Amino acid sequence: MQIENFIDGKFIPPVNKDYMDNYNPAENVVIATIPNSTSEDVDLAVKAASRAQLAWSNLTIKDRIQWLRKIAEGLELRKTEIASLESIDTGKPLTLAAKVDANRSVSNFNFFAEHAEQLGELRFEMPDATNYVKRKPVGIVGLITPWNLPLYLLTWKIAPALVMGNTIIAKPSEMTPLTANLLCEVLASIDFPDGVINIVQGLGKNAGQAIVEHPKIRAISFTGGTDTGKIVAATAAPMFKKLSLELGGKNATIILDDADLAAAAKGAARAAFTNSGQVCLCGSRILVADSIYQVFIDLLVMEIEAMKIGNPRNESTDIGSVISQTHMAKVLSYIKLAVEDGGKILTGGSRLLMPEPNQEGAFVAPTLIEGLPIDSRCATEEIFGPVATIHRFATDQDAIAMANATQYGLAGSVWTTDTERGKAVAEQVESGVLWVNTWLHRDLRTPFGGVKNSGVGREGGDWSLNFFSELSNICVKND
Repeated sequence: MQIENFIDGKFIPPVNKDYMDNYNPAENVVIATIPNSTSEDVDLAVKAASRAQLAWSNLTIKDRIQWLRKIAEGLELRKTEIASLESIDTGKPLTLAAKVDANRSVSNFNFFAEHAEQLGELRFEMPDATNYVKRKPVGIVGLITPWNLPLYLLTWKIAPALVMGNTIIAKPSEMTPLTANLLCEVLASIDFPDGVINIVQGLGKNAGQAIVEHPKIRAISFTGGTDTGKIVAATAAPMFKKLSLELGGKNATIILDDADLAAAAKGAARAAFTNSGQVCLCGSRILVADSIYQVFIDLLVMEIEAMKIGNPRNESTDIGSVISQTHMAKVLSYIKLAVEDGGKILTGGSRLLMPEPNQEGAFVAPTLIEGLPIDSRCATEEIFGPVATIHRFATDQDAIAMANATQYGLAGSVWTTDTERGKAVAEQVESGVLWVNTWLHRDLRTPFGGVKNSGVGREGGDWSLNFFSELSNICVKND
């Protein structure tokens, strides 16, 4: 398959006619070629977005809501294909791609359509005046999304940007271009207005940087690694662009001494190893109360070893490959470092050699490591793979201190039969999202984002709509 850029409602080759290979990581074979776009391609996209901006922003919000619903309907018809492409492109299990990626890619549009319908007038009365707060489009916005949840996270940004009247330049990860291309096919099939959504494929250092640098792009919403986020911020801040950064995490799963251990073990295993640990919300540091430590470890190892690792296309597969050969080498290097630092591997710890057609795939066994200091590199740096460290604590305050002993602050979970105690512990953890007795349970109306090096800003509900708006206050003096 040869992927092209989607600019001004048309599929067009990159200006330089340069393409890159796209791999299926579970089989280590080339499945597509994609544009290696440059600033010239981004500039073409910006010109198209500029031409479309006035007409799109002049539509009523009801009209834009209807377009969101048409996109959702178009994606719904191709959900099976979305799941298949996502599995091929990322190496994740087909069942996971169907349950999570395909469903959320559709529901993101439906959610923001419904949420925008419920927007009321923002009005503040004074004794002698009335203030009217109006949401206006930012203009052209740049969206840069990662490879772990490709269409899921792309649509999470596109939907609120659209409904607020903006035009879009988006760059998906160069490692997962297939479902962004499918979205463009859907847009073409429903005669979506030309130039409103433009997808530029390519590398972050070329196409991504050109998006961030372009003076006519007035807001940047980026999801990805913290190191890249620093580059985005350093570029965008002096240009006074609106900026939303959803970055890395090193999240703690806290098991208190009164937890339902069977439920907590299932929850901790799911939090650590879903999508091969390649979710920014994954609980890669598991903190366990002293009195239940050994019993919990036995249960957790049993849960991990019950997970079926294999061909992502098989319905029985729980865990597929990691995203690439390069990423596999990184993950394995951290496991080696953990052993060198005195860690003990309780399960996993190596690359898995799979039968055909996956014998060259990037498979790593889900790995649990104990005995590392809480400030060791493997317990503080984001590995973003199927590796979790486990640590013991004496008191709730010790657990909180350990949970906060990281540069990150994105998410975490607390497991206990006393929900008030769990809520009290969660309130003291320095993270943007905390769960008690669950993980990845999302209400899309709530704020999502991190503190410290996990990012700047919030997404979800009104927070997304406000980011993709310029808020203007009109104060009218009473007669």
